[in-house]
Amino acid sequence: MKDKNLAAVLAFFGGPMGLHRFYLGQIGLGILYIFVFPLAAVIGVIDAIVFLSMDQEAFDRKYNKEQVPASLGHTNRRRGQAPRQQQAPMNDRERRYRQRQQERSLREQSRQQTRANRTNTQARRNAPASRPVQTGAAERKAGLRYFKDFEYDRAIIAFGKALEKNPRDVASHFNIACSYSCEEQADKAFYHLDRAIALGFDDFERIRAHDSLAFLRVQPGYTEFELNGYRLAPDRSAEETVLENPIREEEMVELPEISEDLLEQLQRLATLKEKGLLTENEFVTQKKRLLS
Repeated sequence: MKDKNLAAVLAFFGGPMGLHRFYLGQIGLGILYIFVFPLAAVIGVIDAIVFLSMDQEAFDRKYNKEQVPASLGHTNRRRGQAPRQQQAPMNDRERRYRQRQQERSLREQSRQQTRANRTNTQARRNAPASRPVQTGAAERKAGLRYFKDFEYDRAIIAFGKALEKNPRDVASHFNIACSYSCEEQADKAFYHLDRAIALGFDDFERIRAHDSLAFLRVQPGYTEFELNGYRLAPDRSAEETVLENPIREEEMVELPEISEDLLEQLQRLATLKEKGLLTENEFVTQKKRLLS
C-alpha cells in the first residue's frame, strides 16, 4: 500500500527524475519527467505539495485502488460527516393526531367556502335591479322637436317609429294622439289616447286641459270617451297591459297655458271650416297663429 507522505518526499527530492511517479506505478509519467529534467524539478515540488494537502481517503481512492474496498470507492460522504438518521415510524397515536389535524383543516376550508358563497348570494340579492332599457328615445325626441315646430305630420312619423321599437311607450302614444288631434284625425287620436290609458297613463287633467287635444274634446264621441274612463268601447280597445316604466315629464309634449278665449276661438275655427267658410290651408294657418 502506497504512502502519500513517502510519495511527497520522493516528489520533492527526486522529482526531476520522476521517482515519485515510479513509486506510484505511473511508469510512463516517470520516464516523461526524465526527458523534461529542468521543468520536472518544478513539477516535482508542486506534486509534493499536492500529495501533502490531499486527503488520505482521496489518495487511497486514486493510488491504492486495489487495497481500498469498493464501498469506499463509491461513497460521497466526507470524513467526519454523521450518517443520516432514518425517521422513526409514527405510532398509532401520532398517526391519529395528524389525521385529525388534516380533517380539521379540510372542515375549516369548507366553512370558509360556504361563507364566501353566502356572501356572494346575498350581494346579488341586494343588488338593485337594472332598469329595462327604453328604446325609441331618439325618435321620440325628434317627434317632440317636430311637434314644437308645428310640423305635426313629421311628428306623427317620428312617434310612429318610436312605437315600432317600443309599442309599450306610453309617452309616444300620448304624443302621437296629440299630433293626430292637431291634424284633426280624431279616430287615430282616440285610439292612441286609449292605448296610453291602457298602458298606465293616468294624468286625466292633462287630457282635459291640453291645448293639443282641443279638437278631440269638441268631437261628438268625446263625452262617451270621457265617461268610459278615457277608454274606447271594448270592441275598439286592445288588450290592457301594465305600465312598466314611469313616464317622465320631459317625454311628453308641453302643456301650454290655455284660456277659455283660445278654446272658443279654436272651436269657431272648426265651425267655420265645417261650414266651408275656411279652406284647409287657412284653417291650419289660423290655428298655428293662435297656438304660437
